[in-house]
Amino acid sequence: MSSLFICLASLGFLMYVAYRGFSVILFAPIAALGAVLLTDPSMVAPAYSGIFMDKMVSLLKLYFPVFMLGAVFGKLIEVSGFARSIVSAISRVFGSSYSITCIVAVGGVLTYGGVSLFVVVFAIYPFAAELFRQNDIPKRLIPATIALGAFTFTMDSLPGSPQIQNIIPTSFFGTDSYAAPVLGIVGSIFVAGCGLIYLEWRRRTLMAAGEGYGTGHTNEPSHMHDQKLVNPWIAILPLLIVGIGNKLILELISFSYGAGNQVLVTFRPDYPGVPQEVTKMAAIWAVEGALTLGILATVVLAFSRIKYVFTESTKIAVSGSLLAGLNTASEYGFGAVIAALPGFKMVADSLAHIENPLINLAVSVNILAGITGSSSGGLSLTLGALGDQFIAMAHQHGIPAEVMHRVASISAGGMDTLPHNGAIITLMAVTGLTHRQSYGDIFVLTIFKTLAAFIVIAVFYLTGLV
Repeated sequence: MSSLFICLASLGFLMYVAYRGFSVILFAPIAALGAVLLTDPSMVAPAYSGIFMDKMVSLLKLYFPVFMLGAVFGKLIEVSGFARSIVSAISRVFGSSYSITCIVAVGGVLTYGGVSLFVVVFAIYPFAAELFRQNDIPKRLIPATIALGAFTFTMDSLPGSPQIQNIIPTSFFGTDSYAAPVLGIVGSIFVAGCGLIYLEWRRRTLMAAGEGYGTGHTNEPSHMHDQKLVNPWIAILPLLIVGIGNKLILELISFSYGAGNQVLVTFRPDYPGVPQEVTKMAAIWAVEGALTLGILATVVLAFSRIKYVFTESTKIAVSGSLLAGLNTASEYGFGAVIAALPGFKMVADSLAHIENPLINLAVSVNILAGITGSSSGGLSLTLGALGDQFIAMAHQHGIPAEVMHRVASISAGGMDTLPHNGAIITLMAVTGLTHRQSYGDIFVLTIFKTLAAFIVIAVFYLTGLV
């Protein structure tokens, strides 16, 4: 029990410092190594080099290009005016009385189109603040509204999403980002529907009690002035290119390499060559290629708007992707160290008693996503440690790999949004609000998102749909 307490204390410490606004990159190794120190002081340095840094670098090796390309693409969508055009068009569709639905829809379109969710926060906030201010909706609902649109169903539930949470399972299960489309749509409808109903109920309740947008807020964006907007059909074109390109490039990779699972990277006879598993990397390559096409399309379509700001904008995007990637990788390293401790073994042994592979997978991913405070970090850690076990269980029970992919992906976005989650910390900072003001509503969405994985499991067993 003392070893379990050490793990929980380490997690509690990391959540506390994250809640207080300290850097996860700095404190994740401190929290992890503090747990090692209390367990076996002689293992502190070896655990840091052999586990923390090894896992941290392994995640960056696989997924940093997706973080970087997504950030660059999102920044160009922002500075080109495409994001504002899309927001304006969707606002006209839903009308001013549906401000929450409008912002959720915009977040969904941008995230599903390939824009990094961290970038979406910066891109949407000025428009959300303007709509909420115009309609006197309490500002404290903005973080949950943005989170519902960007951090939930389009992040990992909808088939074909280019977000990293939907890509990670492909390298473990040999699937693609469109795995189990019916189940993904079911999960998306559940989360989006419950989330919108809850946020609209909160809006009505708070406004009936006399609470409006409020005054004296920090980090308020300036009022938006009328400017010439890009045609929304042109603005959305790069997003469509990313979505369609993802599927086409995946097919091209499959055609190019045939049924071969491995290719030897070599350019001359005397070079020994580097083996590369095509099956595990195909989906990642497809997303990278699609985002590259999206970037090129944005540059071509908005060249006159971005040519003077391209250099600085891409510098900012790359810097942001480094921060987001290192935050995720640090939390992944933290989770890997905790997973190696005796206390975690107690948790793993308890989970082993869950015989159903889908429920076991959903619970395991949720727990590790909660521990790391990262959906991608928790998902990578779970599948990296237990992936072979889950694959064997799936074969034994006759469960398609596509279903395992979708359940794992949806579960990653469940309990990851605890207070120490990097995206939540960023969201609060950008909106100028605190956890005390706005986190309660985000936690309700976290509950809905956690339940979604089990709803999908139930639908699969009841209908057999994939």
